[in-house]
Amino acid sequence: MRRVLTAATAALTLTTAGTMLAGTPGQAAPTGWGRPVVTVAPQPGAPGLGDSYFPDYGNGGYDVEHYDVRLRYDPATDQLSGTTTILATATEDLSAFNLDFLLDVESVRVNGWAASTSTAGVHELVVTPARTVTRGQELTIVVRYAGIPSETLVGGYTGWTRTDDGALAVNEPESAWWWFPSNDHPLDKATFDVSVSVPTGVEVISNGVQPRPPLAEAGNRTRWIWRTTSPTATYLAFMAIGQYEIVSDTAPSGLPVINAYSTSLGELGPAARASIGRTAEIVDWESGIFGPYPFEAQGGVAGPLDGIGFALETQTRPVYGPGYWRRGANTYVVAHENAHQWFGDSVSVAGWSDIWLNEGFASYAEWLWSDEQGEGTAQELFDFTYASYPADDEFWQVLPGDPGANRVFDGAVYDRGAMTLHQLRLAVGDDAFFEILPAWTAERRYGNGTIAQFQELAERISGLDLDDLFTTWLFTAGRPDVATAARKATPPTEPKSWAKIRESHRLLSH
Repeated sequence: MRRVLTAATAALTLTTAGTMLAGTPGQAAPTGWGRPVVTVAPQPGAPGLGDSYFPDYGNGGYDVEHYDVRLRYDPATDQLSGTTTILATATEDLSAFNLDFLLDVESVRVNGWAASTSTAGVHELVVTPARTVTRGQELTIVVRYAGIPSETLVGGYTGWTRTDDGALAVNEPESAWWWFPSNDHPLDKATFDVSVSVPTGVEVISNGVQPRPPLAEAGNRTRWIWRTTSPTATYLAFMAIGQYEIVSDTAPSGLPVINAYSTSLGELGPAARASIGRTAEIVDWESGIFGPYPFEAQGGVAGPLDGIGFALETQTRPVYGPGYWRRGANTYVVAHENAHQWFGDSVSVAGWSDIWLNEGFASYAEWLWSDEQGEGTAQELFDFTYASYPADDEFWQVLPGDPGANRVFDGAVYDRGAMTLHQLRLAVGDDAFFEILPAWTAERRYGNGTIAQFQELAERISGLDLDDLFTTWLFTAGRPDVATAARKATPPTEPKSWAKIRESHRLLSH
């Protein structure tokens, strides 16, 4: 996007790049404390937040507090229309700002005034308000739009999955572009109200809780309303639309549990229920390790047969593809996705290069769950995982601490990521290790973190210099040397949990 300096008034004169001196030509500029008074003209907000992997994701110049997403959807045509109201605060003086969005925009208003719009790049909606926005100003941004998300492609790809009976808005690292305009980066979290009108008989599931029952509307339609009051990264907001059986309950903690099962699952339905139905139990167990559960609700969604082929830690309610149930119940993927509620959702990456903080931790949660279930200890899983990848395997060339934009979800981020945490546990001892995990989730609750910040915390709690460990396991190519059973000539025995974990990771690393 071309950056244009716009004078705030006709009395401003450009003196250096990006700097204005008050006064008119021929007049001396006023002074204060012997220095000229400097005024910077409002400029367009940055078209990205500078992520090292995805530099154009998110936008600069404002901070979002809340999204109110009000939609109408017709499964028969995949036609989506609606209005999203964004409540935000300007963090700088702005002549324009960007939203990440792909559908056709009918109108945009900023604080009630009609704004002009244009597009730039692949997914940038450029909004030019009728009046200059000043730093600290509260903004109410109203965007009306419509389109067919499944036909809206980026490089031949859509993050919207159309199904026989509806759709899934579920994807990582981007999915918001296809259904609501946003500041699409984990650095800018917000709360959400999601309201969707669909034909009566179609269900809609989203994040959080239902503040009221579904409302009947004219034309044989029903409006579903969901609300999440905890800060949420945009890619963790989701919708599942179609034919679902919704089962509500209460967790041991007293929180509502809302599970939903696609009616298309057929013979896979019982395995899905035997897995997702244990969510409250697994979350209760994980709370004892990771700290208090951070959100207002929990649960899961078993998607349809023609839905997604992976699972995602959508906040308060992970969504699972049908592949996880093809070999029977699988609680390991449930432990993985719900561990993300702490590692990835509550504490999100500051940049996508920090993805190990999400996937390595959720993968290690599977190892801990295996130990809890008596199906293999974390040490046994480390040994077997290590031995499963020969030293010359490409697996060891991927750096979990910096895998690259094209390998964010590489298997090494999961498996070598979990191995890294086990090596940390061995280095610091169980007492310190199980103090580090809840300390991380407590100190950065509802915020963001980096690998360097996690290392600093681990060193502070353990009193050890851990630089060699982190450098070797996260940032150095090649198989690290270890002095365990994994190095013995006789391969270690396969833990009972290995097949389920392996299958889960095959689907997760996409």
